[in-house]
Amino acid sequence: MKPIRVAIQGIRGSNHHQVADDFFGGEVELVECMSFHTLTDTLLEGRADKAVMAIENSIAGSIIPNYALVCENHLHIIGEHYLNIHHHLMALPGQKVSEIREVHSHPMALLQCREFLKRHPHIRMVEDADTAETARRIHQKHLKGIAAIAPQMAAGLYSLEILASDIQTIQNNATRFIIVKPTNKELPHDQIDKASLRFVTDHKRGSLATVLNVMSDCNLNLTKIQSLPVIETPWKYSFFVDVTFEEYAQFEKAKSLISILTEDFQLLGAYKNARL
Repeated sequence: MKPIRVAIQGIRGSNHHQVADDFFGGEVELVECMSFHTLTDTLLEGRADKAVMAIENSIAGSIIPNYALVCENHLHIIGEHYLNIHHHLMALPGQKVSEIREVHSHPMALLQCREFLKRHPHIRMVEDADTAETARRIHQKHLKGIAAIAPQMAAGLYSLEILASDIQTIQNNATRFIIVKPTNKELPHDQIDKASLRFVTDHKRGSLATVLNVMSDCNLNLTKIQSLPVIETPWKYSFFVDVTFEEYAQFEKAKSLISILTEDFQLLGAYKNARL
């Protein structure tokens, strides 16, 4: 049997790679993409079967453009995975932190490790496109005096030594990833207890409150709500909502009512809640 082709943002050794391994059990063929737009195109063009996409972080919040990518390209969310984020300072073996002149990483990783870097003012911060790609480049070009901030997996793949572990300022740092594909995956109803919806409400007082009351009356638990502007209509907003439930019938009832009460209703995905 051919392995599942899974598109990831970044390269081997990235957090997206770790999620692909965790979710699919390691039996995957990775398709590396250097942007989320490329990841989406890869999926739609059939060069990957499924894709892993970061959607929100417990510190930085929602990754707004990815909500738009899912909606505009009619992708289906078939699962989710939460990953605790650990940042490690790594470099070619045999060096000390005092010998490092520059640290290269994604801007968000640098920001999340700012307190550690403040304690080492001799190290200049350099923004880069991807954490794992920086680690690979240090290995390939044998760059001494240069360190990367990257996941532990990258150190093993690219033969780097971890000089300092868990250097993120806030230790409880997690990212939620969604698993998407171009066509829906129908799970047995008894395995589905979470759903993602998108809709537009009327510009009338109480429109959103009415929808939220329907969710409450149907025993749905609202776990996420995110608004995005409707580009074609200034000052009109669409809402992206995540809900959890115990009985699929409760969700079906709510879905039917919400689709009547709103415009442009979309079921983005119905899947298994990864955070019980």
